[in-house]
Amino acid sequence: MTTKRLQISILNSRPFHSILTTAILLLLPFAVLCAEPPQKRLSLQESVSIALDNASSLKKASNLVRLEGADVLRSYGGFLPRLSVSAGYVPYSVSRSYTQLSGTETVKLKSEQETLNLTLTTSLNLFNGFRDYAALQAALNNEQGAGFSLFRARQAVVFDVTQSYYQVLLNEEILAIARENLLTAKDQLTLTERQFQIGLKSMPDLYQQQAETASSELAVNQADAQLARSRLELLRRLRIDPRTKLLLEPVSKETLSPEPLKTGIDSLIAQALLRRDDLKSKKLETDAAGWQIRQAAASWYPKLDLNFNVSTSGVESLRQTYTGDTFNYSYPPLGEQLENSIGYSVSLNFSWALFDGFQTRYNVEQAKINQINQRLDYEDLHSDIALDLQQAVTDYSSAFTRIESAKVGLKAAKSAYESIKRKYDLGASGFIELSTARAALFSAMSTLSQATYNLALQKNVLDFTSGTLSTR
Repeated sequence: MTTKRLQISILNSRPFHSILTTAILLLLPFAVLCAEPPQKRLSLQESVSIALDNASSLKKASNLVRLEGADVLRSYGGFLPRLSVSAGYVPYSVSRSYTQLSGTETVKLKSEQETLNLTLTTSLNLFNGFRDYAALQAALNNEQGAGFSLFRARQAVVFDVTQSYYQVLLNEEILAIARENLLTAKDQLTLTERQFQIGLKSMPDLYQQQAETASSELAVNQADAQLARSRLELLRRLRIDPRTKLLLEPVSKETLSPEPLKTGIDSLIAQALLRRDDLKSKKLETDAAGWQIRQAAASWYPKLDLNFNVSTSGVESLRQTYTGDTFNYSYPPLGEQLENSIGYSVSLNFSWALFDGFQTRYNVEQAKINQINQRLDYEDLHSDIALDLQQAVTDYSSAFTRIESAKVGLKAAKSAYESIKRKYDLGASGFIELSTARAALFSAMSTLSQATYNLALQKNVLDFTSGTLSTR
């Protein structure tokens, strides 16, 4: 009974609870780290959708569209009058001066008062060298160009994710081929060991087969590492939990077997020049730069403003002291004073900067240089589209030829390996011939897989280059 009470006392003691809490806190991170990483099974369309939602480049492009929209609103505001209201309340003010009351007698005057004044001012620009009009046109062009840039950024995300997705699938196939090669090498090693035991194979044959098996294991490890890297690259583009284990669904045979190109290169270039949103955006940016020249040159012209002012004021109390006497003056209620003391003024202000230290000249030259640079970028992009499209068409056409060659090569390599394998099993062929034939077979299998996905990749490149890549 005493032992049981002692155990209960230990469990209820404060040091025991402190030790238990500390142990839980120390083991909690270890338990979190040991937790299984989340798994996610994705299709190509789902991967694209996730990337479009998470891509920071799209968020930045969208923010730029919002900013350009705000700039358009600001430019429209340049045609509207400026309006401001001011109010001043002086609860107590003191002024001292000298005044003549009668004749030549000069006395010291002290005035104390409480005042309130209200002012409403509005100003409308009538002419400023068409600065506001040029600014509005530039803002409209920039806003429209930002919209085209946003759509092109979406295409870039789709293109990038599709490339990474195909690369993962290709690396999975290469890993499967490497594992199949390793399995074949292990089977051959088992057979060679048995043949060595009964005297059909020599010791060098056994060593060579062991080396071949080790080489196949190394190839599997390298393929596995390459697959892991490609999955990480896909995770980088999806912007999801880096610990996520991706399970990708295969794409359809129709996707991996696109049709040959039927449109001529000249027609493709013409269509691309009409569809490429980045080219449209660059053209609008060039036009906006032209309007910015007129905006900068507006400072050479005079400026004319129409101003309208409404003001009123009132005195709550006034007390004056002179010759030792204090006089309090009574005024109407403050609200009545404000209502009856309203004053108006309308004015036209004309200003013309005849010399500003060549600042306007510098601003105009800066705007001109900016337009020249924008035009050069537009012309370079125009030329690059034609060149990139020709390269994409060449690569796409070459991909079809590569697939046919890979199929023929795989068929020949398979037949050669089977023939040499039979001879090797019968002792009519050496290990070198068998090893070479097996390496050629699995190389042909890898080449066919690479050619198949390369065709799909080149189709993706062609669609992106021509501006026809769908973002849905």
